[in-house]
Amino acid sequence: MTHRTAAQARSPTIRPNDARQYLKYTFLKLRPEWRRLPATERERGRQAFVHALAQHSEGLALRTYSLVGIRGDCDVLIWTIGPDLDGVQKLVCALQATPVGGYLDIPYSFLGMSQPSQYTGAGTPHAHQGQEGNRHHPKGKKFLFVYPFVKKREWYGLPYEERGRMMAAHFRAGHKYPDIHIHTGYSFGLDDQEFILAFEGDRPGDFLDLVQELRPTEASKYTELETPIFTCVAMPPEALVQQWGL
Repeated sequence: MTHRTAAQARSPTIRPNDARQYLKYTFLKLRPEWRRLPATERERGRQAFVHALAQHSEGLALRTYSLVGIRGDCDVLIWTIGPDLDGVQKLVCALQATPVGGYLDIPYSFLGMSQPSQYTGAGTPHAHQGQEGNRHHPKGKKFLFVYPFVKKREWYGLPYEERGRMMAAHFRAGHKYPDIHIHTGYSFGLDDQEFILAFEGDRPGDFLDLVQELRPTEASKYTELETPIFTCVAMPPEALVQQWGL
């Protein structure tokens, strides 16, 4: 007989269906040597890069973002959501096969899967409409704020009711900012972090205020890691490569 802890015994069982998605965040950095190449060579590379993005995005929700001038260690984010990892791998391989590929580094790469939250699903005290479950769709906001997230192990030993009570304070704070939309990727066993979080919004100040309001909540003391944090500006591929200097 398998014995369960008190914390496990009352936690609702998550039974994701087959519609789970992969949420992938690939950050790129362009080496300065590329900008020293002749203009005609860079133009061919620029066109090949944009073509590869378009040709290998079938079956994926794909959004591109600029971090130029915002962070020094990466320039671009490619955010994809899809039903499997094959599409993600084909896309990255296609980009690396372009003339630009030899001048690209991937300083950060985060992977997660969609899953209904055990604190907000049907039958829980905090269920509410609009909560993301297995299906994620980009909302088309101007900004995306991305960071990996890890909780302290003590969190998972707490009774489910206690964790739910503390999470309720997070939800109440989040409801004050309806224009900020969260995408939670679950990374247990798939990547180094436990979650990869992304928040869409049109005003960075809204997200700053939300994060600041969450700091004194009781659940925050169980946070182990929530850096690095990336502020990403949505930009279509054609405009992105121009700004990027491809």
